[in-house]
Amino acid sequence: MILFPNAKINLGLDILRKRADGYHDIETVMVPVPWHDILEIVPARGTETTLTVSGREVACPVEKNLVMKAYRTLAAETPLPPVDIYLRKIIPDGAGLGGGSSDASFTLMALNELFSLGYSRDELARIAGSLGADCPFFIYNTPMLCTGTGTDMEPVALDLKGLGILIVKPPVSVPTAAAYSRTTPSIPPVSVRDIINDPISTWQGCLKNDFEPSVFHAYPAIAEVKQSIMELDPLYCAMSGSGASVFGIFGNDILSPAVCNRFAGCDTLAATF
Repeated sequence: MILFPNAKINLGLDILRKRADGYHDIETVMVPVPWHDILEIVPARGTETTLTVSGREVACPVEKNLVMKAYRTLAAETPLPPVDIYLRKIIPDGAGLGGGSSDASFTLMALNELFSLGYSRDELARIAGSLGADCPFFIYNTPMLCTGTGTDMEPVALDLKGLGILIVKPPVSVPTAAAYSRTTPSIPPVSVRDIINDPISTWQGCLKNDFEPSVFHAYPAIAEVKQSIMELDPLYCAMSGSGASVFGIFGNDILSPAVCNRFAGCDTLAATF
């Protein structure tokens, strides 16, 4: 079985409060975007489950990869035969795009289908939530308002079909824990939930990412990318998650190779929703 786990972007990201458990309550809208890894799962040739990773270098041992954690977590709930998993990494890591979380969630969905386990989406989302805050989103893979630690979700009536998307990830990575440590939680005057219902042409300056000020201060290259995208006159531009990628949404297809060449040395995706 071959699947194509996709990335996500965050439309707005308010950090509301720090919780007693050390995590943070947030409010954000997550939206799937067409930047994909490639995941293949087949019956094992041996007696143990294996994971082979190719493409982009992944800076963690195989046993700590979220794909293997997803297999083991599901196997703890229901008996699973061993499988051989092949993951080709294309989505950049440390980008705020949820690539690793997507790989894990697609692994759960693939195993559920491959072995006819009968788990519902809600049940898979529950399991995915134990792997990471972004993981449940990818089980549904449709625009969602995400609250709590990001695992409480409700669908958003958001139609970006036909709009252009440019995502640029400079050659830096932002550790999520460090990014949170530099922020000051607060309740905004207008919520993401309300702003997202307004026309996209009104979002800039209103729909904010609370990570941007401190991340831009610590990583000027990310701020420079945002400035460069803003010069292309997008409908909306922001950093995704805790960084390091920045995206612009455009009203038409101006995303020519010349635009991508503007960001030499960066990982870049230009596509349409």
